[in-house]
Amino acid sequence: KITHINYAFGNVQNGKCTIGDAYEDYEKSYTAAQSVDGKADAWDQPLRGHFNQLRKLKAQYPHIKILWSFGGWTWSGGFGQAVQNPTAFAQSCYDLVEDPRWADVFDGIDLDWEYPNACGLTCDTSGPAAFKNMMQAMRAAFGPDNLLTAAITADGSNGGKIDAADYGGAAQYINWYDVMTYDYFGTWAAQGPTAPHSPLTSYPGIPAEGFNSADAIAKLKAKGVPASKLLLGIGFYGRGWTGVTQSAPGGTATGPAAGIEPGNQYYKVLKTTCPATGTVGGTAYAHCGNDWWSYDTPATVGTKMAWAKSQGLGGAFFWEFNGDTANGELVTAINSGLK
Repeated sequence: KITHINYAFGNVQNGKCTIGDAYEDYEKSYTAAQSVDGKADAWDQPLRGHFNQLRKLKAQYPHIKILWSFGGWTWSGGFGQAVQNPTAFAQSCYDLVEDPRWADVFDGIDLDWEYPNACGLTCDTSGPAAFKNMMQAMRAAFGPDNLLTAAITADGSNGGKIDAADYGGAAQYINWYDVMTYDYFGTWAAQGPTAPHSPLTSYPGIPAEGFNSADAIAKLKAKGVPASKLLLGIGFYGRGWTGVTQSAPGGTATGPAAGIEPGNQYYKVLKTTCPATGTVGGTAYAHCGNDWWSYDTPATVGTKMAWAKSQGLGGAFFWEFNGDTANGELVTAINSGLK
């Protein structure tokens, strides 16, 4: 059911792609019980950690391609400096991904810059052309046969993050975009209004125009990105508030609901602790006690996959495996929905 895995994250520091966590990435020894193939790591073997487990996974499932993702919400601050010299940056990334110790593990690179010429955890002012220039340099460094992808904003509002960078111009260099069509609304608005974090479409009363999957995809298509290079993003988690009395969206709250972090909880937990009570904008929501959560279910994933097919999209991706049930309910719904 799985075609590609993005390994997250590598860092971007001092103009270069760098290791995110050396211990977890390639030093940690796995016991037999922890290992993909049931065999323990030897203390002196050249490659251990996650990279070696990914190598073992590929041996068992040779069709799976693995991309190393760099950046993410926390580690995007270094992109602005790096893109001042895109050729040197791209070469550093190629040298790291193709390091002889793990070159066979990775089939390409994924750039998760949050966000070019816009604000994420920090604000970037590298200008509208920087993203395209980076992707051009990356394709030149990685050549035609490696995969080159990017996780990109799904802000479909006028003058929003999609408008801030040349995603259309960069599309010629990439294999596909992972469009992050989730986290539209959440407990950064601590008092609400409650709203679904991953709406497929707009709906009456949505707190912000353009903050939905359909508007984002339409905007990217209008900028010249081929539909076949767009993947719809599914979150395997919910976002939720507490102190909510209204079951329908748009209610007030007193703050984030408890979860793996405030306002965030895995689907595999929510499906039993706070089962869905309604749908809005093509996704599900749940009101249980004083808590209000929104998340996707196998049913709403099915709706979204049918829509993705009708739009000619390349497929779907998700963040992340750990949120799904042990038997892979959401992965299964994506897989069957795209067939």
